[in-house]
Amino acid sequence: MLPILLGVFLIWYSLSKISLTGLLQHFKEANYWFILLGVIFGLLSHLSRAYRWLFMLEPMGYKVKLGNSIMAVFAAYLINYTIPRAGEVARATILTNYENVPFQKGFGTIVAERVADFIVMLFIIALTLVIQFEFIFNFFLQKFNLIKILTALLIVLIIAITAIVMIKKSQSKIAIKIKDFIKGLIEGALSIFKMKKKWAFIFHTLFIWTMYVLMFYVTTFAIKDLDNVSFGAVLVGFILATFSIAATNGGIGSYPEAIVIAFTLFALPEDPSRAFGWIMWTSQTVLIFVLGGLSLLYLPFFNRNK
Repeated sequence: MLPILLGVFLIWYSLSKISLTGLLQHFKEANYWFILLGVIFGLLSHLSRAYRWLFMLEPMGYKVKLGNSIMAVFAAYLINYTIPRAGEVARATILTNYENVPFQKGFGTIVAERVADFIVMLFIIALTLVIQFEFIFNFFLQKFNLIKILTALLIVLIIAITAIVMIKKSQSKIAIKIKDFIKGLIEGALSIFKMKKKWAFIFHTLFIWTMYVLMFYVTTFAIKDLDNVSFGAVLVGFILATFSIAATNGGIGSYPEAIVIAFTLFALPEDPSRAFGWIMWTSQTVLIFVLGGLSLLYLPFFNRNK
């Protein structure tokens, strides 16, 4: 319930900062060709994710139908709007029901997928830091005391190293579980390079995230007051918006506000930024609700021989 309550609060907060009339006006004046292009990029990323999943299932001896993989992915995205991350469980369960893939194996491939996605996300963050290094450095220099930041980072580093050493030496049940979990993540990440179609997997991983960034970037052109948004601002907005999805169910309420925080750092007007956040979130949510709903309805018919 906590993510739902947070989402409701953020919706109220967001709408308290911009009048409903003003928000609807931005929706009316938006260039829907760019919004449609953003939706197409989003759709391509989801289809690529479904196709990429087959590369991980095939080495285990499971020839999964592409249609089931696509519908499982869209159903998972839809279910994530109810309980955070429940979609990942549902996605593996769908393959268990219709393709006889053991749940733990299907779920294991999803975890390995997430490791690959996390690595790409770290690369995007690093790229953003390089492109916007001077801006980010000056921002932290103005807002925070540099000595305090370095001291805090040093303390965090010392705590992290101490925790790693203690966990490594400890034989407690919790420590063993943590070690097994980390070991599983590492094995999952390395398994990508052991699969037959590893280069195809890497290509689709890069393609998925390129589509994500393009989806975000082209939609900014739909708002006339954001014509001069820099690519650096787009990357910062994209990163904060991506993390906001984990805060509430499907980014409800948190997604637009994360974009406002990012764009206002670059002196972009607040109202158009908030409107862009709502347009961006709404367009992708409509896509997920339509295709995710149709997937849940059609899955039994597609597998009627099961």
